Amino acid sequence: MTTPYVRVRLRVEGVVQGVGFRPFVHAIAVRHGLTGLVANDLGGVLIEAAGTAESLARFRQALEREAPPLSVIERISAQSVEPVGPGEQTGDAFLIAASRSGTSVIANVDSHGRSTSADVADASIPPDIATCADCLRELFDPTDRRFRHPFINCTNCGPRFTVVRSLPYDRVRTTMAAFAMCAACESEYHDPSDRRFHAQPLCCPACGPTLRLVDAATGRALPGDPVAEAAEMLRAGRVLAVKGLGGYHLAVDSVNEPAVRLLRSRKRREEKPFAVMVPDTSTARRLCEVEDTGLGLLRSVRAPIVLLPRRAGAGLAASVAPGCRDLGLMLPYTPLHHLLCAQLARPYVLTSGNLFDEPIAYDEADALRRLAGIADAFLTHDRPIHARADDSVVRVVTGGAHLVRRARGHAPEPLALLSPAQRPVLACGAQLKSTFCLARGRRAVVSPHVGDLKHPDALRSFTDGVAHHRRLFGIDPEVIAHDLHPEYLSTKYAHDLADTWGAELVGVQHHHAHIASCLVDNGVRGPVIGVAFDGLGYGSDHTLWGGEFLVADLTGFRRAGHFTPVPLPGGEAAVREPWRMAVVYLDACGDGRGDGLAVRRRNADRWEEVRAVARSGVHAPPTSSVGRLFDAVAALLDLRDAVSYEGQAAVELERCADPSVTGAYVARVRADGLVHGTDLVREVVADVRAGTPNEVIAARFHNGVAHAVLDGCCGLRETTGLELVALSGGVFQNALLLDRTTDLLRRHGFRVLTHRHIPPNDGGISLGQAAVAAARTREGEAVGPC
Repeated sequence: MTTPYVRVRLRVEGVVQGVGFRPFVHAIAVRHGLTGLVANDLGGVLIEAAGTAESLARFRQALEREAPPLSVIERISAQSVEPVGPGEQTGDAFLIAASRSGTSVIANVDSHGRSTSADVADASIPPDIATCADCLRELFDPTDRRFRHPFINCTNCGPRFTVVRSLPYDRVRTTMAAFAMCAACESEYHDPSDRRFHAQPLCCPACGPTLRLVDAATGRALPGDPVAEAAEMLRAGRVLAVKGLGGYHLAVDSVNEPAVRLLRSRKRREEKPFAVMVPDTSTARRLCEVEDTGLGLLRSVRAPIVLLPRRAGAGLAASVAPGCRDLGLMLPYTPLHHLLCAQLARPYVLTSGNLFDEPIAYDEADALRRLAGIADAFLTHDRPIHARADDSVVRVVTGGAHLVRRARGHAPEPLALLSPAQRPVLACGAQLKSTFCLARGRRAVVSPHVGDLKHPDALRSFTDGVAHHRRLFGIDPEVIAHDLHPEYLSTKYAHDLADTWGAELVGVQHHHAHIASCLVDNGVRGPVIGVAFDGLGYGSDHTLWGGEFLVADLTGFRRAGHFTPVPLPGGEAAVREPWRMAVVYLDACGDGRGDGLAVRRRNADRWEEVRAVARSGVHAPPTSSVGRLFDAVAALLDLRDAVSYEGQAAVELERCADPSVTGAYVARVRADGLVHGTDLVREVVADVRAGTPNEVIAARFHNGVAHAVLDGCCGLRETTGLELVALSGGVFQNALLLDRTTDLLRRHGFRVLTHRHIPPNDGGISLGQAAVAAARTREGEAVGPC
């Protein structure tokens, strides 16, 4: 008796294009004796398979269990179709078919019974991936036809997001469309057994882009081997612009102090640390303490900058990371970087190709214009970058990885919302460390890091990025979420778009968005005790918050406690000049003259003026910011009176602290949740006057803040019964504070949520806004600020 054949149609959604998914499906289908086809379309991957019920069941199991390592399967939808005999549709084979332009093969139905099978892009594009081991072996193999080819790649590595113009992900829709493949590459491209099967950026020296070294002064290509000549320029102390995956970088020899100082001067980056590219992990271990977690991050396909503890006597130029305990290291992640590292044979600075606070340059003409005054030459090529993406930055905290900046290697990998967005959402994020987020259904796509929107180029990058992501993912937002701060450019942009599109606006309070992003990051709905500490955020009472205890879930929050508000004298001037915060905290402690303190002597000519402004309340709005409290203590310890980059004073205060100190200052926490930050300052000042070492004072202060968090959470546990705490906000980038706070809370019976896939700083605000908007919006329901 003949075993009956059945036929199914499967749709696989998620990160399944550009990761070798179709040849994987082909291989397991052949292995299980199936006929049919697999194709990319706007929804992801479509599979039609025919065989026995048993073979199809085994195929389905293999599909989920053996998926390629770079793929992310979010959902598999199945539909039975009319049974046919073997070979009736596709012959006796399983085929890899051409991409399809629509997604209406399988209809999905939402909670209102409406079809959602419109032709929209539900597929996800993988992030750019570091050069794989196979390609790396070929790159340095003199017998291989791609020997020293700067654009070597395969299905398992290379550019993805930064070269894609539209979906489905096919070569004609990438910036490689202009490069016709030679016969040898064409053969690989169409061979399902080859690891370069449908690798869209596939090329070789005969048919790929061209590398050249261009003189910045004349715009002319220089003679000789571009990589060898570029390495020689670095040895000579010159500044080089290097075209990476998502934009240009600026490079100098990391052991050449005059060269590093020259780059700082030209780039207008006075003190913020530079990242360093190292040729291998042995060099990384020579420069830094590299434990297993850090080593895994360095070697990962995401290839981020990893912040690692610096070894004494590392041998780098002092100006690379002046006064820093940590160094930002990364391994080569493109073939060009590998070639340059091999030629130079030592670490080199590799920092974003921009002036301070501008977005990274990625268009060649724009880069030549913007970087001509910084770089002496450009190591560049003619493969266009379509989407800008800076390097991601990761810090190792208590044995885990915490993102500081999410960009290349991570974006646009989707994150899962807990409450599906029934209507498409655009969340516009914050002002600093800006990102935006597009959400539909359970999928949220957070953009790469953009930067400070106050810079005109960053704002253009933001608006261009929104337009590109909307086209790429086929999302037309019906809901636009934004911060409550009326002067944020992202807020103004949201209002302008809503007027243009007729979309619904949802205002989301800044610190609620922080906590919501932490909930999404951990797959938890809440409610939680949310502890949100940062620099500044606009509160629902129209004051400036930043030291908040919230009782929150995705739909709303209650402000259950906060640090004592103090004036912010001069507004943004107090952010740039931390000594001003020392003035107001001393005044709040009844010690406003600051007698005998060095910070008073250094700023004596303006001290009383600032104190008067603070007391008047004119241009001195009250703030509960913990970030500004850290600034005040940094100034009191004579670490920093003025900053050259955001968060610098707090970074230096953490760096100063002796982690072996266990003593802690004590801040009163009232029954109504008010935390007396002034108590901490009072004890800091007493120790300063007593001559206590700064390292001890800084540690006691950090420990005191951690104990204040514990006391605040214990009080809320008594009134709410909640034992789940979410920690978010830029202050929790501080590894010492996060470690001490987490340890205290856990030892007292709390479960603690911290960030894993999204930064705790304002780079995560857009995800939190999208999550809140998705949870609170319903068809036809009006939604106000939350």
